[in-house]
Amino acid sequence: MFAYLKGESEGLPDKKAAPERRVVEVGYILDAEKAGFIWEAPRPCRRNDSQVQHSKSVGVCPAVLDYEARLFEIPCPIDVHLRFKMDDKGQPQLINVSGDSSSIRSKHLRQMVAVMPRKEWRHPNRPIIQFITPYIFVADDVCWMNQMPAFNHYRPTPMPGTMIGGRLPIHIWPRPMMWAFEWYEPQKDLILKRGEPWFYARFETDDPRRPIRMVEAEKTETLADYMTGLNSVTNYVNRTFSLFQVAEQRRPKKLLSKKAKG
Repeated sequence: MFAYLKGESEGLPDKKAAPERRVVEVGYILDAEKAGFIWEAPRPCRRNDSQVQHSKSVGVCPAVLDYEARLFEIPCPIDVHLRFKMDDKGQPQLINVSGDSSSIRSKHLRQMVAVMPRKEWRHPNRPIIQFITPYIFVADDVCWMNQMPAFNHYRPTPMPGTMIGGRLPIHIWPRPMMWAFEWYEPQKDLILKRGEPWFYARFETDDPRRPIRMVEAEKTETLADYMTGLNSVTNYVNRTFSLFQVAEQRRPKKLLSKKAKG
């Protein structure tokens, strides 16, 4: 099942047949049915520190620069102030603390975020919530995406928990991303601010020397048809990674189609 790591699988570029491109293109798609303008394009993760003066500064360290060059940050789309509580029946609830003064209507917030069932939490006293996002990442070269917390962004008031990260092979498993949060201190509120770094995406290639180029992509009919094979598979099987070989075998030669600039 690991043939795709060697570039020998059906539907993936044969390294012996054609020279490998130096740059790996990663396509992002904002697959939003409405309010698409609230979602920003992934942006390179750059520290906004003062001008570097010393030649030995961390700001000019090649290892640091190369590491950060592979990081892209996804900004938070909304301002929201959430509180967690259990109702009288012991069921978990989310409260939009800002109420009528909130910039997002509670009805639409409920369509965006939900509390996972308590039996699916990793710890009985740590609620897990999930935000739905329209971000889809896809590549035609072997490429794994790591979803990571925005650890370079300093928060004067720390979050009352941690983001749950993940790692996916976006060349065979492109799917809409979620933002999952494990609430370690449910007695404290969770406050998110629009425009602040929400999470990072870091990309690994088969050759760590190959740089990444982020491009806007189209959700073509070919890509949409392919994605139907992996949609909702977690409702049917436990170990979804066991389906990678099937995805590899059924993958069309090309999934990434760059969006034409108007």
